[in-house]
Amino acid sequence: MIKKDIDWLAVGALVVAMMVWASSFIALKSAIGPMGPMSVIFGRMFFASLCFVYFIKQFSKLHFTKEDIKYIAVMTIFEPCMYFIFEAKALQNTSAAQAGMITSMMPLITAVAAGIILKEVITKKLVIGAILAVIGAIWLSISASSETNALHPLLGNTLEFLAMVCGAGYAISSRHLSSKFSPLFLTAIQAFVGAIFFLPFAIWEYNSIGAHITLDAALWTIYLGVVVTLGGYGMFNFALGRMEAGKASVYINLIPVFTVILAFLILGEKLKFFQIIASVIILSGVFISQMPTIKLRKRRIKS
Repeated sequence: MIKKDIDWLAVGALVVAMMVWASSFIALKSAIGPMGPMSVIFGRMFFASLCFVYFIKQFSKLHFTKEDIKYIAVMTIFEPCMYFIFEAKALQNTSAAQAGMITSMMPLITAVAAGIILKEVITKKLVIGAILAVIGAIWLSISASSETNALHPLLGNTLEFLAMVCGAGYAISSRHLSSKFSPLFLTAIQAFVGAIFFLPFAIWEYNSIGAHITLDAALWTIYLGVVVTLGGYGMFNFALGRMEAGKASVYINLIPVFTVILAFLILGEKLKFFQIIASVIILSGVFISQMPTIKLRKRRIKS
């Protein structure tokens, strides 16, 4: 079998996509302070929806069955509805760096959920990796002390973990839809549903708590809706057109690394020594869980 050269365009696109998605933690953390979580999430979904208005005529030609509608409902309930509620509340209680580290567990949670729900194979290394990652996440949360950027880290990290569970539910339900609908449509329907879902929450938050819409908060919100949604989505799907999905998914593990770097540079957040060790354990668990796939590929090449 001829060994293919590395597609540096695809690799570059994936690295940029991961950096953009990692920056969403910084943007969300920065905007939530003055505006409130529900107002920021609504703003994000609203600006993302505006980017997809042009495609509505194209989407209106699609045909939907009752089963399609059921799966779309399940997908959107998981993400953006429940996912962003958990994530927004998480970032009110923990640091962007710690939340980003919990994100690295997303592939593991998805793999375990797929094994239980879709009856996909769960290997021993996947189980070991999952256990290590969970231990690391618990240690990361317990070892964190209350600080300005992380008032209640244990609660915040738990909420971020629940967001990852919702993300896994979204990934599994979207697998069925992706065979019939384009990623563009699936992303757009999430934005439209999210804007409608979070509108009453934003109105309630504004009337009861009040929101101070500063220029910085507004710009971060627009950034979330336009750059993170379209930029990250565009780069990732460009890479998927040139690289296998399995290889592309490995790059998701760059998100916590970029989040820690950006949180340090922009927000001044720092991870203590024990938190760094816990983060290494999480990433090690993720790496171990992916080793079977790497070995299988090597065997196929040899044969």
